[in-house]
Amino acid sequence: MKDKKKAVVLSSGGIDSTTVMAIAKQDGFEIFSLSFFYEQRHSVEIEAARKVADVMDIKKHLVIDIDLKKIGGSALTDNNLNVPKNRNTCRMAVKIPITYVPARNTIFLSYAIAWAEVLQSYDIFIGVNAIDYSGYPDCRPEYIEAFERMANLATKACVEGKTKLKIRTPLIHMTKAQIIRKGVELGVDFSLTLSCYDPSSDGLACGECDSCIIRKQGFKEAGILDPTKYMNFLQGPNEERLFQKETGLPT
Repeated sequence: MKDKKKAVVLSSGGIDSTTVMAIAKQDGFEIFSLSFFYEQRHSVEIEAARKVADVMDIKKHLVIDIDLKKIGGSALTDNNLNVPKNRNTCRMAVKIPITYVPARNTIFLSYAIAWAEVLQSYDIFIGVNAIDYSGYPDCRPEYIEAFERMANLATKACVEGKTKLKIRTPLIHMTKAQIIRKGVELGVDFSLTLSCYDPSSDGLACGECDSCIIRKQGFKEAGILDPTKYMNFLQGPNEERLFQKETGLPT
């Protein structure tokens, strides 16, 4: 039997990266999941990524430690900076928010191409999105295209002409609602995922940060009940009744 192609999939344990992982599996890739503990305040996302890896039955899940708190400059790595709360999507789009982590995707993708080179994998999947996002510069198509060009100049197999490395971004032009519908279509259990920038220590989402707001709006627009456990938010049957009242759809 022919060996499966290998893919490195960046995984944060959130909606986008988990849906990307499901897409890579559907496309026939053997999955090597890569996550990062970078001293982020929402480090409980690592546990979500582990749960996703277990359920997806991937080949290997690797967690790499990087201390980006020493660099700072982001509300996700500096506890002296507050995570913005209760902003509408118009306010989110005004400027790049304080939750931007300097050069994060460049750092993550650099580790990804290193691991891919060792694995002899020539496909890297990342869940960046240029529509329902918070204005991060390293989520844009032109950034991905530039990084891919650089990666093909920087790795041994590519320079020797044996192959070409591809950064795959299947979600980059999809809305959050479209991503959620795609994930459901592929059997993704979104109750395992975490999107919150400022969750409680036991993994409850705040429901008020930009990421939580985009997530809640995405589920509502998709017409799918949000399985997320939020702090100080209606749970269980009450939440289901609220969903039915707002959407007119059955739970």
